[in-house]
Parts: sequence; C-alpha cells; structure tokens
Amino acid sequence: MSRVLVTGGAGFIGSHVCEVLCEMGYEVTALDNLFLGKWRNLDEVPCDRVYASAREILHLRKKYDVIVHLGQPSSSPMYRRDPELVADVIKDMITVLKAAEKWGARVILGSSSSVYIGNPVPWREDMSIKPRDWYTEAKYMCERLCYLWALRRGVECVALRLFSVFGEREEHKCGYANVITQMIWAALRGDTFHIYGDGMQTRDLIYVKDVALAVAKAIEYDFDGKIPHYQVFNVGRGIAYSFLTMAELLRKNGLKVRLSLGHKEPPFYIRHTLADTTKMIHELGFTPQYRVEEVLPKVIDYYRNIFCREDE
Repeated sequence: MSRVLVTGGAGFIGSHVCEVLCEMGYEVTALDNLFLGKWRNLDEVPCDRVYASAREILHLRKKYDVIVHLGQPSSSPMYRRDPELVADVIKDMITVLKAAEKWGARVILGSSSSVYIGNPVPWREDMSIKPRDWYTEAKYMCERLCYLWALRRGVECVALRLFSVFGEREEHKCGYANVITQMIWAALRGDTFHIYGDGMQTRDLIYVKDVALAVAKAIEYDFDGKIPHYQVFNVGRGIAYSFLTMAELLRKNGLKVRLSLGHKEPPFYIRHTLADTTKMIHELGFTPQYRVEEVLPKVIDYYRNIFCREDE
C-alpha cells in the first residue's frame, strides 16, 4: 500500500483528493496549516491529519511514496494583493522536492490553466507560456522546478494544469471560489451577481471529484522509460460554459439567479478557458466521469444545507 501525503489536504480540492485516495486503498495523510482549509472537510475521510505547512514536511517522522502538492494560495487576487506570496510558494515547492528526493517519492503538482493566458483556446500542453501576473508566474515556476528536479535529481513529477474546478466544500474560499459556486451563493442569499462585460466569457468547468480521480491517474502514471521523469497534463472537460449559460443552468435547478452585467474588466482578465484534452485522455488515460449538468443539483443542495444551518 502506497503512502500519500497531501499538502493542503483540508482544503477544497485536497479534501476530495484525500477522500478518493482513501477509497482506493492508499494510506493517506492530510497536511494543512488551516490558512484556508478546515478539518471539518475531512470529517468523513479516514486519513491521518498533520497541522503544518509544506515548509515543514522534512521534519515529518513518516516517509511517503507520493506527495500531492496542493498547499498553495490558489487565486490570482491573493497574489495581486501580496506579490511576496510568489517567494513563499517557490520556497514551499523546493521543500517538497527536497523531501521527494530524500524519500524517493513521486510529486503530483496542482498547477493551473492560468499559465496559458495570452494563448488562443483550446489550450494545449505544448503551448508557449509567458506569465502575465504573479499567480501564473508562481505556478509556472513550480512546474519548472519540478522539471529541474526530474532532470537533475531523478525525482518523478507530474504537473496537472487544473481548469475551472467546482463542487462541494468550497465555502471557506469565500470570494476566491469558482464563479459558478459564487453564483449559487448569491442566488441562495437573494443577492445580485455582478459580471464583467456581457456574460459571454467562458470557463471550462470540471467537477472536483474528477480532479481527484485525475490525481489518482497521475500517481499511477507510467513514464515508460521517458527521461526526465516529468510530465504535464491539462485537467478539464474540454467544454466551455459562458457565464450566461451557467446562470441558466442554475435557474433550471430552481435557483433565482439575478445578474448585473457590464462591469469593467480588470487588466489581463481571462475571457475564455478551454482545455485540449487529447493528451489527458490518451496519455494520462483519464476521461472525466461527471457531467456538469449531472452534479449541479447535489452541489446546490450541499450549499443550500449550509445556508439553512447558518440561518438557524
């Protein structure tokens, strides 16, 4: 049985990764400093818990076979407010890679589709990357460090460029949550949701449990003699949903969604995201299992129950 350490394990994506890996029989430890994550996200997950940051993993008593590194600030506005986060993220990444080298572990990096900014959609893994903000610089630097550790130190690394991830347990992210999640919250509160421009901008939505399944595939990935042992894969559905379409889907599920359009876009705003899923499907061997339309009802119910508890 492989031992897996998940940094950011009490967070939105991390908790689902822990859950899926436990169900698959892995021995899982969730590591989190609870900057945003909450232990309650793991209430039903039979994994170990360690209160610490990624910077501290070299001091852990256990050794691990795999490190899933998700313990990073995951929203561009965080970095705009505090560009020094870039240095913190890089230091954490170096520590993770040092630990992987010491233990002989594989690293699965949770990267971002935001690195593609400036490229036409659909976005392919072989496209030129030219970061335009601190967030994408931090994410791309982490990918580059993984590549260097694979090239120079023989550490196996798989970087997953996650697209627009949504689902349950995102409430702790507040204003940093996915756009469709924030639409749900606004509707449940009876608030108007404000949108930049005309609402025709699009996002490639992928359900969080699909992301967890993609992580599992990355753990099992066979490099098949490829040197260096480094790969990068998109993780999306390859389907673009406009903000107006998202609102209509929520209305079909009984929510009263009110939109306010025409707000000014901030500099370098991303109008469209769309994954080319060819490499993900044929090389990683992963095909998303969940349709957005299929999972929306239970995601809405999850947040409705939270709002009901808050009102009691």
